[in-house]
Amino acid sequence: MEKQILGLHHITAIAADAQKNYDFYTKVLGLRMVKKTVNFDDPGTYHFYYGNEHGTPGTILTFFPWKNIGQGKSGTGMATEIAYAVPSGSLDAWKERFSRHNVAFSETAPRFGETGLSFTDPDGLQLQLVIPAAEDARIPWETAEVKADMATKGFHSTTLSLKQIDATAKVLTDIFGYRLQSQEGNRYRFVTDAVANAGTIDLLELPDGAPGKQAAGTNHHVAFRVANNADQMEYREKVLAGGLQITPQIDRDYFYSLYFREPGGVLFEIATDNPGFTVDEPLDQLGTNLKLPKQYEQYRAAIERELPVIK
Repeated sequence: MEKQILGLHHITAIAADAQKNYDFYTKVLGLRMVKKTVNFDDPGTYHFYYGNEHGTPGTILTFFPWKNIGQGKSGTGMATEIAYAVPSGSLDAWKERFSRHNVAFSETAPRFGETGLSFTDPDGLQLQLVIPAAEDARIPWETAEVKADMATKGFHSTTLSLKQIDATAKVLTDIFGYRLQSQEGNRYRFVTDAVANAGTIDLLELPDGAPGKQAAGTNHHVAFRVANNADQMEYREKVLAGGLQITPQIDRDYFYSLYFREPGGVLFEIATDNPGFTVDEPLDQLGTNLKLPKQYEQYRAAIERELPVIK
């Protein structure tokens, strides 16, 4: 049976202030801190993972909070919007919640027959809550203030802004197995039938669009999901056969990764489901303690002194 890309695995973005980032995503948006670790290439910087109870692929938004990094700018060659699926009828409750917490939001025009609410995080990262056309059956993570009748269920989609979409679309269809579902103006919706959720990618064609500047409030990379290492290696061969360069497999402790730059400029990752986030913490303690990659454990005391304390 042919291997399939199983939709989105995670999306990684950049923030400027670790505490503000933690407060917004766990307290305002109501996500679970699934893992608190550090950037593999810069252990003096946190790497936060937010998601549902188990950190299920397709729910995971991660951040590198680099202090004093400066403000980024969304533009072509990057993912410019991240959309979460929410329950039907919940948008009014979110508007009230956003108003109470001074979160900038705006009504959005119906897109492909679905209703959404756009908002930004403290760094200006562009996000959206969407009521999907088909009910999303995933079990959300609940908090004292964000109950299941409004809680996010995981990713609905992400939007890639591109000067031209053809080459990127070819990666999605010919390598990843997505298909073009619909078009509205300069927005093209691609979906995979391999999964019920987190399987939508929108390509927004902006021939005159300015290139984005990657810093706080912008996306870093988009990770696609495969079931295991064997599937991942098959996709590595497909990417190479498509004429693109791709890294060797990299161990990220909670999944294994391959990276390549798609022709439109967006950094893509192919990440495995295995071994998952409970490899070094029990489920009920996920995100509680600072977990370090094994190569940095000997430097724990110095790293903990450098990282800001998160309350």
